[in-house]
Amino acid sequence: MSERDVVSWTAILNGYLKNGFDDEVLELFIQLVENGVESNSKTFVCVLNLCTRRLDIEFGKQIHACVVKGNWSNLILDSAIVFFYAQCGDLSSSFRAFNTMGERDVVSWTSMITACAQHGYGEEAFSLFSEMQSEGFLPNEFTVCSVLKACRVERNIKFGRQLHCAIVKKMFNNDVFVGTSLVSMYVKCSETSDARRVFDGMKKRNTVTWTSMIAGYVQNGLGEEAIRLFRVMKRRHIYVNNLTILSILGACGSLRASPLGKEIHGQILKNSVHSNIYVGSSLVWFYCRCGEYVYASKVLQSMPNRDVVSWTAIISGYAHIGHGSEALEFLNKMLWDGVEPNPFTYSSALKACAQLEAVLHGKGIHSTVKKTPFLSNVFVGSALIDMYAKCGFVSDAFRVFDSMPERNEVSWKAMILGYARNGFCREALQLMYRMQAEGIKVDDYTQTTVLSACGDVEWELESLSKQSLQSS
Repeated sequence: MSERDVVSWTAILNGYLKNGFDDEVLELFIQLVENGVESNSKTFVCVLNLCTRRLDIEFGKQIHACVVKGNWSNLILDSAIVFFYAQCGDLSSSFRAFNTMGERDVVSWTSMITACAQHGYGEEAFSLFSEMQSEGFLPNEFTVCSVLKACRVERNIKFGRQLHCAIVKKMFNNDVFVGTSLVSMYVKCSETSDARRVFDGMKKRNTVTWTSMIAGYVQNGLGEEAIRLFRVMKRRHIYVNNLTILSILGACGSLRASPLGKEIHGQILKNSVHSNIYVGSSLVWFYCRCGEYVYASKVLQSMPNRDVVSWTAIISGYAHIGHGSEALEFLNKMLWDGVEPNPFTYSSALKACAQLEAVLHGKGIHSTVKKTPFLSNVFVGSALIDMYAKCGFVSDAFRVFDSMPERNEVSWKAMILGYARNGFCREALQLMYRMQAEGIKVDDYTQTTVLSACGDVEWELESLSKQSLQSS
C-alpha cells in the first residue's frame, strides 16, 4: 500500500491479535506511532486487549494515558480499560475507570462484577449486581456466572438460591454455562443434593459440567458417588479431560479403589497425558493412599518434570505408613532435584523424624525452616513440637510452641501430649486447662491420654486447676 491510514493499520493489528501474534502487534503499533499515524479508539482497544492478554500493566497504563490525553472516551474503549485493569488485578484503578464512565452497558458492569468475583471480593460483586439491576440493566449469562462464582467464594448459599429462583430459572434455564456454574456453586457450599438436581435437570451438559459434579462429590467426601457418576460419563462417551482425571483419582485414593485407579492409569498412558505434572502428582498421591509405594515411586521416577506436590505426596505417603527412612531419603532426592519444599513437605519430613526419633535430622530441618517464611506456619510449628516431644526434647518443643504467632487445636494437642508422654504431668494438665480457657475444646482422646499417662496422683492437681480457672 502506497498510503496507509489508521483504519488499515488497525485492521492488521486486529488480525495479528486474533491469530495470537502478540509480539507482531506490539512491533506494528510502535511502527504506527513512529510513522506519525494518529491512533483511533479501535486501535487503542486492540492494544489494550493485547496488554490484557499479556497482563502488561505498565504498557497498558501508557495506553490509558494516551486515551485520556486524546479524549478518546467511548463506551467500548472505556469498557476495555475497565477490563484491562480488572484482569491485571488492579481493582482500584478498574473501579476508578468504571466510576468515571459517561455511560455503561451490561459488558462494563459484568467486567467489574467478574473482577470482584475473581479476586475474592464477593460482597462487592453482590453490591454491583444489585446496583446494575437498579439502574435497569438485565444481566446476561456471563454476569450470572460471575455472581454465582462470588457466591462460591463467599459460601453465600442464600444469595445463590435467590439468584437461581429469581433469574436463572426464568432467563437461563437451558444455558449450559449457567447450569455448570450453579452446580459448582452448590457443591462449594456443600449442597451436593441441590447440585445433583441441577445437574440432572440440565438438557445439555459438557465435560466441565460432568467434572464439576464429580469434583464436588470428591470435595465433599462422597467418593462412591463420584465413581458412579464417572462410570456413567464413560458409558456415554463423554470426553474426559485432565481435571476429570484429577478428580476421579482423588476419589479412588480416598476410597483405596486401587483397581479403578490402575485402570485410569492405563488410560492415562494410552492417551499420553502421563507427562502432565498435575496428573503425575495425582497418580503418586493415589498410589500412596492405596499403600502401593512401589508404584508411587515408579510413577515419580517416570515423570519428566516433578514439582513440590509430587515430591511431597510420596514423602507424606511414606511417613504416613511409618517408613520414615524412605521419606527422608525422598526429601534428600527432592532437594538434589532443586525443588523447594513447602510447609506440607517440611511437616511430613518432621513426622518421619519423629517416628525415627531422629532429633539431629529434625534439628537440621528446623534450622532450614528458620531461613524460610514457613517458621510461623501453624502446620510446621505443630510438626516441630511433635518431633521434639517424641524425641524427648520437651523444652525445645515448648520453645517452639511458645514462639508460635498462631496456634490451632493440633499444636495445642501436640504440646499437651508431649508433656504427658514425657512425664511432665503438671505442665500437661495446666496447659490443657489453659487451652480450655482460650476457648479451644479439648477432645476426649487428649483428656483420656493425659489422665492415663499422669495417673490418679494428678486428680488432686486437676481439681486445683479447675478451681483456679473458675476463680480467674
